[in-house]
Amino acid sequence: MSLKIRIDDSAPPYEQVRAQISEQARSGALPVGYRLPTVRGLAESLGLAVNTVAKAYRALETDGVIETRGRNGTFVAAAGSAAVREASLAAQAYVDRVRRLGLDEDAALSAVRDALRAAYGG
Repeated sequence: MSLKIRIDDSAPPYEQVRAQISEQARSGALPVGYRLPTVRGLAESLGLAVNTVAKAYRALETDGVIETRGRNGTFVAAAGSAAVREASLAAQAYVDRVRRLGLDEDAALSAVRDALRAAYGG
């Protein structure tokens, strides 16, 4: 596992850790079942506070990307289906909201495209 934290990045360090682990898990660079370093171990190797890494791990667990198995450690979960399911629920909630607002399909899609460009720098 390779993570790079940029202090000059606008994203806080915990978000950089969360995003990089999430991306590596989704791309397969970190396979399902891969054992992640301990919170303390990763914090030390990255030069971050333990609470920073713990916050990233909690967010990843909430997202279904990782799972903690007590004293056995923290592992990459089979999160693809959970992530897709979560995205589908969010998409349905968005559709419900824009229909209540009276937007047509073109306006709704345009808003999504703008948000994605802003989020992914595209």
